[in-house]
Amino acid sequence: MPYVNIKITREGATAEQKARLIAGATRLLQEVLGKNPATTVVVIEEVDTDNWGIGGESITVRRRREAGP
Repeated sequence: MPYVNIKITREGATAEQKARLIAGATRLLQEVLGKNPATTVVVIEEVDTDNWGIGGESITVRRRREAGP
């Protein structure tokens, strides 16, 4: 039973987009590894941007800096 954990920042992914991620990951495992879609588990975790860091700073700070004044 494959288990896929997709982590994304909580920035407004819609229910439709998440459904497409779940379907796409399931399909990919079926096509590439021959896994049974009925037993494939896909979990999407949304992480607040304050709790996700790259290069020593949070995504919140990074987005703010990239947006400029």
